[in-house]
Amino acid sequence: MPSKKTVSDDKRVLAMDIGSGTQDVLLYDPEIPIENCVKMVLPSQTTIVGRRIDELTGKGKPIFLTGNLMGGGPCSGAIKNHLKAGLTVHATELAAKTLNDNLDEVREKGVVITEKAPSGAVEVEMKDVDLDAMRSALAQFHVELPSRFAVAVQDHGHSPVMSNRKFRFQHWRNFLEEGGLIKELVYSDIPPYMTRMLAVQRDLPGSMLMDTGSAAIWGAFSDPAVESRRDQGILILNVGNQHTVGVLVKNEHILGLFEHHTRILDPSSLKDFVERLRAAALTDEEVFGSGGHGAHITPRYSEQEPYPFVAVTGPRRGMAAELGYYFAVPNGDMMLVGCFGLVNALLSTEKLNGGN
Repeated sequence: MPSKKTVSDDKRVLAMDIGSGTQDVLLYDPEIPIENCVKMVLPSQTTIVGRRIDELTGKGKPIFLTGNLMGGGPCSGAIKNHLKAGLTVHATELAAKTLNDNLDEVREKGVVITEKAPSGAVEVEMKDVDLDAMRSALAQFHVELPSRFAVAVQDHGHSPVMSNRKFRFQHWRNFLEEGGLIKELVYSDIPPYMTRMLAVQRDLPGSMLMDTGSAAIWGAFSDPAVESRRDQGILILNVGNQHTVGVLVKNEHILGLFEHHTRILDPSSLKDFVERLRAAALTDEEVFGSGGHGAHITPRYSEQEPYPFVAVTGPRRGMAAELGYYFAVPNGDMMLVGCFGLVNALLSTEKLNGGN
């Protein structure tokens, strides 16, 4: 039986790409081929929490939300349905911010904010990462958790007044205007306004964080066909369950991008956005006006030499099936693209910082 690794010599990484529909998990071990590493595609925590709340709604039970701020989507929908059913929802301030950064608006929805559990309410813990569940699942296969974690979540940022779509895209715009260097998309020290990332880091101290879109960009380069065209300039399109992002990348820089909501798009509108991004003709106003987050293209991108290669990733990539773009297959497994990106980003950052 192999000897047990100590924390100091364990080079493994647990990478978790947490979306609205799934949480994709890779336990990266540099001592074995990537194809043999433990991989899982599981329901996301917001889906799991949402199902738990739905069960309690069906039983007519009041609920008390505790724990951490987390991603919304299914769990937010379940909370709203619970209230519509005439049942009470109490929540701590931190958990309540899952619904909205403006707690007055949360109260207006009918949620009672309190730090003390009311009598008879069933506690529901809010968090994007359930490490105990992950540990228990892996233990069934005699696999121990590593001590290093890399996590991707989509963070709209703390925006109690401004539209969270605009606030999130302002973060992208600032990144592009400050140079768009890909390595700047990796966080160990989280910006104070990225509250969802900070929440994950509270649950996993010392973890590295990325945005889900950023992780997909990094991960796409694990496909040799994508990596080989990096110096020519490429467009990477990640069609996620909830969000779609298209980025213009050359060498180590992102020169432009758009972000939209996948549910609003269809093959025709998706192609239109992609082709006009390549032509530097896509505007922020029209993307936001059609329900998306926005678009921004830097002067460093030349529409006179549009990037000829489009690589598609993401669980909803089927929307682009008839558009003639290349479907990237990083390490032979598209669903783990974000996890591969997380691992690549972590290892690259450690190398730059003089780590092993």
